[in-house]
Amino acid sequence: MVLGHGLDAPGGFVLRPKVELLVRLGALLALGAATASLRATVDRAIQAGATEAEIVGVLVSIAPAMGLAQVVATAPRLALAIGYDIEADE
Repeated sequence: MVLGHGLDAPGGFVLRPKVELLVRLGALLALGAATASLRATVDRAIQAGATEAEIVGVLVSIAPAMGLAQVVATAPRLALAIGYDIEADE
């Protein structure tokens, strides 16, 4: 049931939608998910009321569990998912 329904589970959410999406984002980041997956979750989190600061805060919060190398590898994909133009900053 958990794997099949996720956010669409009957009976409502265990967590508030915004919180559930931020937790999902943390899991995707920790797993090294593709930018497209991150973007879809970021978009849904923003629609649920999450701010960019909260979205970046997810990466900061899970960084100790991920390790520095994984954070460095993942941060650019999250930046692209938020809509940050990495090349314009260089």
